[in-house]
Amino acid sequence: MHGSKTQIQREAAIQQMKEGRMDILIATDVAGRGIDIADVSLVVNFQMSRSIEDYTHRIGRTGRAGKSGTAITFWGPDDKAVLYDLKQMIIKSPISKCPHDLRTSEFAQRAFVKNIET
Repeated sequence: MHGSKTQIQREAAIQQMKEGRMDILIATDVAGRGIDIADVSLVVNFQMSRSIEDYTHRIGRTGRAGKSGTAITFWGPDDKAVLYDLKQMIIKSPISKCPHDLRTSEFAQRAFVKNIET
């Protein structure tokens, strides 16, 4: 599901997910907000969001209403501007565990991020 699909096509895809006629939905950020589909157990981000707010909306599709869920996000050096905030968000979360690679990445350290921004 992406922005080039018509609104009718996007709504049909969401309805198929809600009704259980489709098990997997591949989408861009067009599906990141305002969509409520029950029992989403996994969100895979093939590209890191450019902001923590957008990331939060993306992963918020899973683990709703007291249920558990998993969010997997692929990230790399191009994402360094947001990695510090991601690390802090995960560390502060009572239900998430910060992956070792993120905790120790030079890109996720505040001093490095500040140097990039200046």
